[in-house]
Amino acid sequence: MTQKKKTQKPNFNIYWIYGIIISLLIGMSLFRSDDGWQSIQKTNISNFERMLNNGDVLEVVVINKSLAQVSLTPEALSKQEYAKLKGKNFLGQENIQGPHYQFEVGNLELFQRKLEKAEANDIAFRYEFKTVENRWLDVFVGFLPIILIIGVWIFLMRRMSGGAGGGPGGQIFNIGKSKAKLFDQNTEVKVTFKDVAGLEGAKEEIQEIVDFLKNPKKYTVLGGKIPKGALLVGSPGTGKTLLAKAVAGEAKVPFFSLSGSDFVEMFVGVGASRVRDLFKQATEKSPSIIFIDEIDAIGRARGKNNFTGSNDERENTLNQLLTEMDGFGTDTNVIVLAATNRADVLDKALMRAGRFDRQIYVDLPDLRERKEIFKVHLKPLKTIKSLDVDFLAKQTPGFSGADIANVCNEAALIAARKNKKSVGKQDFLDAVDRIIGGLEKKNKIITAEEKRTIAFHEAGHATVSWLLRFAAPLVKVTIVPRGQSLGAAWYLPEERMIVRTEQMLDEMCATLGGRAAEKIIFDKISTGALSDLEKVTKQARAMVSVYGLNETIGNITYYDSSGQNEYGFSKPYSEQTAQKIDEEISELIEKQYQRACELLKENQEKLTALAERLLEKEVIFKDDLVEILGERPFESPEDLEKKTESEIKEDKS
Repeated sequence: MTQKKKTQKPNFNIYWIYGIIISLLIGMSLFRSDDGWQSIQKTNISNFERMLNNGDVLEVVVINKSLAQVSLTPEALSKQEYAKLKGKNFLGQENIQGPHYQFEVGNLELFQRKLEKAEANDIAFRYEFKTVENRWLDVFVGFLPIILIIGVWIFLMRRMSGGAGGGPGGQIFNIGKSKAKLFDQNTEVKVTFKDVAGLEGAKEEIQEIVDFLKNPKKYTVLGGKIPKGALLVGSPGTGKTLLAKAVAGEAKVPFFSLSGSDFVEMFVGVGASRVRDLFKQATEKSPSIIFIDEIDAIGRARGKNNFTGSNDERENTLNQLLTEMDGFGTDTNVIVLAATNRADVLDKALMRAGRFDRQIYVDLPDLRERKEIFKVHLKPLKTIKSLDVDFLAKQTPGFSGADIANVCNEAALIAARKNKKSVGKQDFLDAVDRIIGGLEKKNKIITAEEKRTIAFHEAGHATVSWLLRFAAPLVKVTIVPRGQSLGAAWYLPEERMIVRTEQMLDEMCATLGGRAAEKIIFDKISTGALSDLEKVTKQARAMVSVYGLNETIGNITYYDSSGQNEYGFSKPYSEQTAQKIDEEISELIEKQYQRACELLKENQEKLTALAERLLEKEVIFKDDLVEILGERPFESPEDLEKKTESEIKEDKS
């Protein structure tokens, strides 16, 4: 059987009609005359005078005082020189009646005298002066501004709608429509819960919500109600949005995704209108899920920093969101997921039970979870077979899931830059260094004196941290400039859930070891300790005013976890207390600085040896510290932990 090919007919377009009308108007204005559609030859005034003197002219018509049209007599048309005028015009008609010639008259008064003189010489012809108006052209010119305005308006409307096929919400008349992206069974979302490594607690709660939407009777048969909302709270990069993508991939229900900033618009009332439209669409497609990323864009506590009324529109949007979330019936099967890393600034009415019934905390991954995250991101990479994932997890304390993904990608780029066929251990270490410290700047010009100062500064950090019991053990020291720093030291901190006073003091002392080394060796200090001083000052202020670890101030904290005083201009304590806090912070820092100086004076020879090796190699590792400083003079963290557990048991007994 032969299949007939279907010819695709071109789609009808209104602009075709506009083009045809304009073409007709232009054509009629160019070719239309009162005497019909004629083909007229052009000539000049000299030829006209010759024809006039020969008696060949029947009639001369001067149009609009500028153009003369000449009609010849029938006898003249029979002459050979005018034979070409007997041809047919473009309409197929013989041009007998005329006019046959036309030319510009130039000076009208002079031309009129010539005609009168010829008439006085008894030459038989007629002449007249006529004013002709091109009505079609006049109409076209009159309507041209209106046509242009309509064309510009249609162009702008099409641009606003994103083309001829613009979706709802893009056109100016649909500006109040929701901008949420819909993911359903027809939309392929490749992210599933298998792609979300770690976050076991958060995944369990999220999976329960998905299961609830799939099998609501399993829960409602016991009298339970549908949870109305779940708020994902955590640091940036911990995987909140990734969890939402996994929900969209796992749930076989419509999933509406948008950002908090999508509600905000320059027009008054648009945000509230979009909220209403979003929940209307979700209710029509229930069971469904709404995901609002970065909800703090519209969910900030009301009444803050509203001196000029600039936040009225955002507050109206929040009020509408509160109303929509609290107005759900128990049979609509619509759940709202939201994500934020600023839960402290959200409005209390938004956080209450009945709106966001659950708050799911997505913390930074621990050692085991980092290992699982590495396994996920290592799958697409070509790595060496002997790559130790446990080692990589230990080398990245405090890294979020996004940081680990960046490490894997950076390691692959480094390996490719070195023309390697697979990604190795050193590539990952270089990637960690690149992310933490920045790019190496080996070509940066540093004088010998500055390089020596940097070496002793970094050696001071390494020595003090090695000799203190609770300071983080050192992994690597370098005096090669990275990013904005002239030198850097990498430590492997112990992952603690709580921190004691002596642990914070040891960390502060190790941080001040760089400046202390400069003072002892050179009897001078430099600006190179700026980042160290910033870190130590923050730690000391937290000890005194946040954690209540200062004996003079006592067990008092001035930290507000709710964030209600974030924009307040007044301090939560008196001027006397503020002076006392400043004194305690200064005294705390100075004590640790003197402690670091004493430690380095006692081990000045080892400090010098370590700095000299650093100047020689530029990069030293833990093995160099063991060789110069010896083993750390106290138990390992595992032994300390066992000892602490035994002491607790003795106290209980």
